[in-house]
Amino acid sequence: MDEKYFPEVIEKKWQQRWDEGRVFEVSNDDPRPKFYSLEMLPYPSGFLHMGHVRNYSIGDALAWYKRLQGFNVLHPIGWDSFGQPAEQAAIKRGVNPRAWTEENIVHMRGQLKRLGLSYDWSREIAAHRPDYYKWDQWFFLKMFERGLAYKRQSPVNWCPNEGTVLSNEQSSGGVCWRCGAAVEKRNLEQWFLRITEYAEQLVGQIEQIEATWPEKVLKRQRDWVGRSEGAYIDFAVKDSDKKIRVFTTRIDTIFGATAIVLAPDHPLIAELLEHSALKSDIQKFAEKVVAARTRRADPTEEEVKEGLNTGVLAVNPFSGENIPVWVANYVLMDYGTGAVMSVPAHDQRDFECAQKYSLPIRQVIAPVSHVQPAAEPVSKTGTDQSGEMHQSFTDYGVLINSNEWGGKLSEIAIREMTQHAEQHKFGGGAVTYRLRDWGVSRQRFWGAPVPIINCEHCGAVAVPYEDLPVVLPETAEFTGSGQSPLAGVPEFVNTTCPKCKRPARRETDTMDTFVDSSWYFFRYCDPRNAEEPFDPAIAAQWTPVDQYIGGDSHAVMHLIYTRFWTKFMRDIGLVSFDEPVKKLLTQGMVTNLVEGTDEWKAMSKSLGNGVDPDEMIAAFGADAARLFTLFAAPVENELRWIETGIEGAVRFLRKVYSMVWRWHERLSDSSQRKEAPSNEELSLGAMALRRKTHQTIARVTNDFEHLHLNTSVAALMELFNELSDFDAQPATASAADLFVVREALESLTLMLAPFSPHIAEEIWERLGHTGGLIQKLSQGAKWPKANAELARKAELEIPIQVNGKLRSRLVTSPDVTEDELREAAVADEKVRPFTEGREVLKIIVVPQRLVNIVVR
Repeated sequence: MDEKYFPEVIEKKWQQRWDEGRVFEVSNDDPRPKFYSLEMLPYPSGFLHMGHVRNYSIGDALAWYKRLQGFNVLHPIGWDSFGQPAEQAAIKRGVNPRAWTEENIVHMRGQLKRLGLSYDWSREIAAHRPDYYKWDQWFFLKMFERGLAYKRQSPVNWCPNEGTVLSNEQSSGGVCWRCGAAVEKRNLEQWFLRITEYAEQLVGQIEQIEATWPEKVLKRQRDWVGRSEGAYIDFAVKDSDKKIRVFTTRIDTIFGATAIVLAPDHPLIAELLEHSALKSDIQKFAEKVVAARTRRADPTEEEVKEGLNTGVLAVNPFSGENIPVWVANYVLMDYGTGAVMSVPAHDQRDFECAQKYSLPIRQVIAPVSHVQPAAEPVSKTGTDQSGEMHQSFTDYGVLINSNEWGGKLSEIAIREMTQHAEQHKFGGGAVTYRLRDWGVSRQRFWGAPVPIINCEHCGAVAVPYEDLPVVLPETAEFTGSGQSPLAGVPEFVNTTCPKCKRPARRETDTMDTFVDSSWYFFRYCDPRNAEEPFDPAIAAQWTPVDQYIGGDSHAVMHLIYTRFWTKFMRDIGLVSFDEPVKKLLTQGMVTNLVEGTDEWKAMSKSLGNGVDPDEMIAAFGADAARLFTLFAAPVENELRWIETGIEGAVRFLRKVYSMVWRWHERLSDSSQRKEAPSNEELSLGAMALRRKTHQTIARVTNDFEHLHLNTSVAALMELFNELSDFDAQPATASAADLFVVREALESLTLMLAPFSPHIAEEIWERLGHTGGLIQKLSQGAKWPKANAELARKAELEIPIQVNGKLRSRLVTSPDVTEDELREAAVADEKVRPFTEGREVLKIIVVPQRLVNIVVR
């Protein structure tokens, strides 16, 4: 062991040992309990920044902790390597996407290895390689067989900058999720996956994970699926055989409906206005609304209500009243049926629109306390109250102005009116979802080809399973025109129909890259299987994932898609559970100043504020870089990048190393005592150090179970300070002192390993251990266990005085509050005889030392 700490030497040594010993590779036959620790796989963009390092360091710390606890830990890594950036590089720089991707993987793999991350590299996967995307295609065909994959023409979200289709999730807010360009609407033939078939499960089965996933993620998923219970009502269009189907959660307010309002892109508009003089005006208005909605940066931002009367009338099936049909910007086609009944008195959006356009407002629900049953109005349609109401009343209450339902409570009326609509065949109960089917077609080269052959005679025909994978050609012409480059590769496109054997054409769309990432962690379990995506028996050993770690930005894309995919795999017998991930952590972003500004933003290549981990490793070492990212802030919180923080981490590691150097010769003596000394053998300082050691073990162990990693590092620093204050010297230390120091240093080393594994391995070896911290099966070091007696905080004995005279003593913990001391002192049985019947003037508390009750 060198006297001085040289991180570059130590880190290179241990990375080589781990690699040669294949230390982090796991076996499916290992009898120990399993633990699957996983971080979201990276896109090989060319380089990592310190934001990535934080994510991977969290997962690696957990993997080390679980290994030291005796678990067989699966901790794999791979590459989400299909996607638009590689194709953009091909367009802009004339490089081959495959070569660009492979070069980036080589560089980024080197960065991950230089960080010393404990991945099982034998299970590495890459989405762009045929042995992986073959199974994307296999899954697509399984869905196609079951009617869950289908093609239809549809208005799609189009990114003009990247020349491709985006899903609703990828175009949220009207901008491309990757490049930020304004999204346009286009009509294209697209392939969809019927995720809506699983909408109810995506909401209902949240209960299985709501205790272990962040509530903010689950809320966004619930909101995105958008489940609503209510009723559908068919309003007949006057003088027409057409009907407008409306969905409402408040059928009890239908007597207050003063209009029907359609979404601007509702398909019925063109039919209703086919011969109308207003057709052109309505069409222009609808186009303006759709364009503005697409451009809107924040989809939750409130719009100024705008609408137009179509001149069409519809008939309220409950009241028989004719009410106008409007088009308005606040109604969305992707909610319910794209049509609502406007009830201004009981919906705030309708109220605002009614006020703006002087539409009637009719109250039909009143607060229960405001209604006298005998005075219940029974008019058919009520009266206009637009001058009387200043805001809508949206609560449940009692019905008024509602014919035979007047006087009924909303809850009862909703049930009865829904039944009435069903009995008279103009409506019924319904559940609707905001979620729409997942559009997976992409007009790009760099993705998994859709395994379909288009035949003029047979239609869309599945590629036979034995012909998978449909392999991408080596290259294509990248024009950036928006048409798939595959369409320009005749040897790819031209083929034979598997059914009729006539000439046919391959599908030239490729699949959304979220297909690749929807099931990848199952492939890690069995990555070289050539016969099926994975062996269900092997996957059952490892999955569901025990801990998943990644960015909050994937709450409604990747994390919804992977839950859907898992449920589909369950239905075809590959897995036996509903949810793919037991526990989820969404780590906070690492932010840095954007050059030339005072803005802190998440590290990004495009913003130029990323910090290269290789530079940090060269300057400070991987251990210090990892330690800083885990110590500087709670893992869920934003971490502001301040380089001086790494300098502090280096100083701490250097001091730990130096302390081990001071003691290692005495401590590596094999003749040292193995049994713990009795309390009588220990000095006060040695007893305090033992107590601090076991308190730290208990604290760090508990913190790891909740991934409170920053407080774990703080506890290790406190233990080191206690070691530094210990007055024994290596040359003169007694056998009891040596035991206490060894116990403290070994515990510190083992608990430091998840954060800074290279230095932990080095000092563990210097303390006389061989073979490394991690060894196969049950060999190797073990996470320290806290002695409960020693870990308990020392108790204090607090004298209690009455008017300055000692009357009792109170035994309590050191963290007792002043208020607790006051209450305990007054209630003490030995004190009560001296205070009963007397006025307590004040109670003086000297924290942790004395309580004096002053009476007269």
